[in-house]
Amino acid sequence: MRLVTTVQEVRAWHREAGGDLGLVPTMGYLHDGHLSLLRRARAENPRVAASIFVNPTQFGPQEDLARYPRDLERDRMLLEAAGCDLLFVPPVKELYPQGFDTYLEPAAVARPLEGERRPGHFRGVATVVLKLFGIFEPSRAYFGQKDAQQLAVIRRTARDLELPVQVVGCPIVREADGLALSSRNSYLNPEERQAAAVLHRALRSAQAAHAGGERGVDALRSAMRSVLAAEPRVRVDYASVADPESFQELSTVEGPALLLLAVWVGQTRLIDNLLLGA
Repeated sequence: MRLVTTVQEVRAWHREAGGDLGLVPTMGYLHDGHLSLLRRARAENPRVAASIFVNPTQFGPQEDLARYPRDLERDRMLLEAAGCDLLFVPPVKELYPQGFDTYLEPAAVARPLEGERRPGHFRGVATVVLKLFGIFEPSRAYFGQKDAQQLAVIRRTARDLELPVQVVGCPIVREADGLALSSRNSYLNPEERQAAAVLHRALRSAQAAHAGGERGVDALRSAMRSVLAAEPRVRVDYASVADPESFQELSTVEGPALLLLAVWVGQTRLIDNLLLGA
């Protein structure tokens, strides 16, 4: 695997090899969720590249940019073992050089839920992903379903701008107790880690109610909140039943619906989701 740090090196490598390319953009501190994306890309493309970039423009002023977990050497070994061909690890000034002043304003799907609670977050996500698409010119790019709204924003961006890339969503990878894999899980102490499994239990509770015939959104939200309320280490940010395309809150479930949770476990904010009726 080749490791590069400049846009020029990426483009030179792409010109030399040619052909379809699968891209896995990440912020590093990799876990098996990331590696599942890499394995999917490896199975579907003759060449695979990954990027590691902790993107400052998607973090708010009170968020965890400075302490976001990083371990490049470990990540490099994991990617090489998984069959990655090229790893791009740019410094901030490579993607945001002095004078950089062009940002992508994402579609309406970016406004509710995470967009409302993290102003500017999806603007930063959409901008950096568009830059990576321009640098790599991938045939396919792979993202996890755990960040469901982010995936929807990226899909809408690619569609609206007619970008020649297939945005591939991949299933959530979970621990044995249901906790979705996330780099931020590393913030949790042992008691918080045990408490965090309540997210998946809450989603499953609403899923069971839906399977039993419940279609009232208030009842589905209440099912999630009642499970979460039993865990004293958890503070709910939102429990949503939303349209899986627009992420607008539903008034009743008449077709596919997305259950979405954002909760604080101690000082760590975690998100998760589960699709109903697909």
